[in-house]
Amino acid sequence: MTNTLKALATLALTAAMATGFAQTAASSPTTPKKVHRKPAAPKGPSVQAQIEELRQQQQADHGQIDTLKQQLADRDAALQAAQQAAAAAQAAAQAAQQAANAEQQTISANTDAVSSLQSSVTDLKANSVSLAGTIQEQQTAVKKAIENPDAIHYKGITLSPAGSFIAAETVWRQGATGSDVNTPFTSVPLQNSDNAQLSEFFGTGRQSRIALKASGKLTNVTLSGYYEADWLGTGITSNSNQSNSYVFRQRQLWTDALFNSGWDVSGGAGWSLATETTQGETRGSEILPSTIDSQYTTGFVWTRQYNFRVTKNFANKFWLGASAENAETLNPAGAGLPLNVIIGSAGTGGGLYNATANYSFNYSPDFVGKLVFEPGWGHWEVFGIERNFRDRIYPNEVCTATAVATGSGITTTTCTGNTTGAYNDLAPGAGIGGSLRVPFAMKKVSVGLKGLYGKGMGRYGSSTIADITLRPNGEIDPLKAFSALSTLEITPVPRLTLYFNYGGDYVYRDFFGAKGYGSPSTSMTGCHTEPAPSGTNNTYGGNGTGFDPAAPGSCGNQNKDVQEFTAGEWYNFYNGPKGRMRLGLQYARFERDIWSGAGGTTNPGGGARGIDNMFWTSFRYYVP
Repeated sequence: MTNTLKALATLALTAAMATGFAQTAASSPTTPKKVHRKPAAPKGPSVQAQIEELRQQQQADHGQIDTLKQQLADRDAALQAAQQAAAAAQAAAQAAQQAANAEQQTISANTDAVSSLQSSVTDLKANSVSLAGTIQEQQTAVKKAIENPDAIHYKGITLSPAGSFIAAETVWRQGATGSDVNTPFTSVPLQNSDNAQLSEFFGTGRQSRIALKASGKLTNVTLSGYYEADWLGTGITSNSNQSNSYVFRQRQLWTDALFNSGWDVSGGAGWSLATETTQGETRGSEILPSTIDSQYTTGFVWTRQYNFRVTKNFANKFWLGASAENAETLNPAGAGLPLNVIIGSAGTGGGLYNATANYSFNYSPDFVGKLVFEPGWGHWEVFGIERNFRDRIYPNEVCTATAVATGSGITTTTCTGNTTGAYNDLAPGAGIGGSLRVPFAMKKVSVGLKGLYGKGMGRYGSSTIADITLRPNGEIDPLKAFSALSTLEITPVPRLTLYFNYGGDYVYRDFFGAKGYGSPSTSMTGCHTEPAPSGTNNTYGGNGTGFDPAAPGSCGNQNKDVQEFTAGEWYNFYNGPKGRMRLGLQYARFERDIWSGAGGTTNPGGGARGIDNMFWTSFRYYVP
């Protein structure tokens, strides 16, 4: 590039010199002047020669420029070729890189595939081992289900006999009650009665139980039915003379629909909603005192009758339920009660009731409402009971009692009158109760309390003392009563459970002068005198000779309370997949108190009581 500039500069100088030379020649005058000549200098190159030289130089420069241009063009061509080669190389490199990347991806994919295959093979081996174990477990389970089924499956439902057991039991009482393994608490003999002077022993298997539960689960509801029975019923010909001839007895027959939403609808014969439960208000989770006595213990609140209930579970924290339950009024109790009333009747021959038992004409069912809490420690309940008592009163009827024989104690009653002014009387009764059961010492100790207070609640106490008495005009007056039970259960080792109960049923006085329940005017002068043998035609139990056991004469007031202290144990010899074998031992002390009355000088205060000590044994096998 520098040579080109030099050539251009030379060319411009040459042109400038030529132009100056021409101007000089044109400006010279035509008239010769006198010239003073100096001596001639030596001659140099002529202008023409210089121009020629410059022209040659210019040509040489042009050649050089052309050469440079050619070189520049060649260099540009070479540069372009190099650039094209570089671009081609770059493209080839990119292609190679892409090919390498593709190859790497292929290698990675192959590596992943190999790893996946290896993992699959490993998993397949593990799965094969697990599958073999699962198949073996399933085969074992199927074999167990066939040979030792936990339940029987029939057309989509599960049948379970859990709850069934065989019992061999005995009872010994210091004072005789004539009642087998079941104790009639209000018949604990008074201290000076005939029965109190004799002990009794019975052995029985009648408390053995058979149970069957059927369950079927649908999408949003579980349907269940439950059947439970024992042999504690009696028929007209039942006796213990030579063979056991006692009848099958219904205990529970109910059906249940438990919805996933928490609603539970149930109906049939079963435990009252007032009975304490262990799991919310779920039917079948009732908790009973740990006793051998089939009448349980005093202070225990319960019935086992027809009932229809609806309950709702709220987040497994609390439950709310209501129940309509079969009603029955215990016969009016008291002294000098009027007879111009109808409350019910004995069972009729054309019906299905027992002809030797009394049945009340109920106005309505009993109504029970219950709220249950399970806050995380223990189980807590609050419940209420509403009842309605009814009779029909004949105000113009007059009844007179006449002794059959002097000193016999047996009377006949004759009533006369008419139905003028007859009317129906209705008296409500109500009670409120509650219970709690809480664990201690890592659930090895359990403490329970339960109680019920109200008017007309006698039927719900385990002693069934009395529901009502009658006013002098025949109107119903429900008796105030309360029942209470405390429980302590200790499980020092899994096989052994120790239990202690103390409870009682109490009924208040309700009298109208010498009439009514627990009147202080009632004669109690004979409470401390053992009665002499007596009885119509001197019969014993309806046949043979002898006499009927009797309570002291002139000791006719009513029960005030029955109290019981119980201590016992259950020991499981075996408890496993083959069932449960256990031994139970129990001691109980009863005290039955009578309301005081007019005692005179021989019995100040006129009170009377019965105290009885009892022992039970039980040997049971439970179906798993």
